[in-house]
Amino acid sequence: MPLSEHEQRMLEQMERALYAEDPKFATALEGSGLRTYTRRRVYQAIAGFLVGIALLMAGMVAQWIWISVVGFLVMLGCAVLVVTGWRKAPRSGAAGPMGVVGGGGMAARRQARQRRSMMDRIEQRWQRRRDEQGR
Repeated sequence: MPLSEHEQRMLEQMERALYAEDPKFATALEGSGLRTYTRRRVYQAIAGFLVGIALLMAGMVAQWIWISVVGFLVMLGCAVLVVTGWRKAPRSGAAGPMGVVGGGGMAARRQARQRRSMMDRIEQRWQRRRDEQGR
């Protein structure tokens, strides 16, 4: 859920205040920490998926069903981690100065305005249909 304009302004003011009070701490928070963490987690999940394939194959070759089942479960869990990791990963350029998604850039404001106008059009159509059916 995107931040409202008021919330974006408040966030920017808090960021500026943090930079003014403690610039060293603010620069430590800045950067792509979340993006790096998410990317690392996805890579680990991909490696785990490959380990799961190896366990599945080893279980089939050794004819030990339980190893194959464990390999399948590892593959399934890692696949879920990869998918959720990609969905949660912030887009490049989407993070604000403090790494917070939903910053107040011009593109974000324009997109929010377009979304609002689309919602306004949908609401107007809905009202027209209700009025036509009510007559």
